[in-house]
Amino acid sequence: MRKLEQEEFICLDCETTGLDHKNDHLVEVAVVHFSFKKIFSQFETLINPGITIPESTIKIHHITNEMVQAQPLIKDVLPQVLDLVGKKTIVGHSVSLDIDFLSVESERNNVPHQLRQNPVIDTLRLARLYGESPSNSLEALRTHFHIAEEGAHRAMNDVLVNIEVFKKLTTQFSSTSQIFQKLQKP
Repeated sequence: MRKLEQEEFICLDCETTGLDHKNDHLVEVAVVHFSFKKIFSQFETLINPGITIPESTIKIHHITNEMVQAQPLIKDVLPQVLDLVGKKTIVGHSVSLDIDFLSVESERNNVPHQLRQNPVIDTLRLARLYGESPSNSLEALRTHFHIAEEGAHRAMNDVLVNIEVFKKLTTQFSSTSQIFQKLQKP
């Protein structure tokens, strides 16, 4: 069994036009291939969603319609994202929504994928099990663990903070199999 520090992971985050993965679209994606000791590669891009970004959403992530106008379409970005993810364990905060968005976008654009088969570690679930932070939002955990601020609600900033939160939340584990065993419990 490999030690947790020897494992390689993918941390990803998406910014979107809204929270409905069936009807909303991606406006930004960030993916980092990492281990506990180093970052192997990373990719981030704004995406032209092909629809107008609502003002209420712009207030959250500060990505405007003008910013995405000349950006690539998701169909042009997906092959690189999916190649980077591969079959690695995906880490993220409430990451099932990000996986749903990427999966639906892949299906919309007839891009084969296996995202829903990848092993997943949700740092929100880990934080709830950890139970020592007054709130389990990524920002609250960043503050709780004294992690430097990267800037809020942009995909790569959230990924970099999430990687550090993941490392803090897994100090009691020595392998990914231990994490998966713990996360199986309701």
